[in-house]
Amino acid sequence: MPTIDGSMEPSEGEVWHPFWLLEEVPHNMWGDTLHRKTWREIAATFTGNHALYGQWMRRVVDEWPHSCQHSLTKPGDKRAWMGHAAVALAIKCPEDIVREAWGDLTDDQREKANKQASDAIDYWKEKNA
Repeated sequence: MPTIDGSMEPSEGEVWHPFWLLEEVPHNMWGDTLHRKTWREIAATFTGNHALYGQWMRRVVDEWPHSCQHSLTKPGDKRAWMGHAAVALAIKCPEDIVREAWGDLTDDQREKANKQASDAIDYWKEKNA
């Protein structure tokens, strides 16, 4: 809900951290890179391997407490953030390239990746209950 100055007030249960505490920032999640086509291929290969992808999602939960709390307490589907975070932690690939690479996956790969993301989010919820 907007406040008088137009900013958004957090909903109940949401946690916000300043950007300098978010572990995703130094891992280039919101950054840029050269050779986008090459990075897209690398990101597609990484995200297409659901077992490896899932391992890195769990590492995000274990290693990025501020980013997880900041992103996983917001409403909406959190699976995309979890996937983008895993790729940033693993190979420092920006999330916009990961979004493009998602389109290169098969439906089966996307389904398995989403399952890994849901499992990682459940893991975070259990750790923070």
